Amino acid sequence: MMGAMIVAGLAASALAGGTAFAQAKGDPVAGKKIFMRCVACHAVQPGAGAKMGPNLAGVVGRKAAAAPGFKYSAAMQKAKLKWDDATLDKWLTRPSALVPGTSMAFAGLPNAADRANVIAYLKKPN
Repeated sequence: MMGAMIVAGLAASALAGGTAFAQAKGDPVAGKKIFMRCVACHAVQPGAGAKMGPNLAGVVGRKAAAAPGFKYSAAMQKAKLKWDDATLDKWLTRPSALVPGTSMAFAGLPNAADRANVIAYLKKPN
């Protein structure tokens, strides 16, 4: 009985920390493939202009609504977010849940590994 409780506790801990673990282990090559869904709206090359969405070059560590040359929604301007791994993970899960009223029309990435891979891709210099 005690062994089953320990295993259940370890499983619960793994599930609870799964997103953080996936973020630490994200694969930028896989993330680039997933990001292909985003290129119609977002550039990632430094110096590239904004598209329908802001340029995401250097987004990790940047304050939200701070990319030059892009007009952000009022909701995003008021959000006072910093794009770290945890915030990006929440955003990529479902943008409208993190910033209600955002103009980003994207349902999100339900798979934690996909999100971790995209974050790893965004961290790499392009």
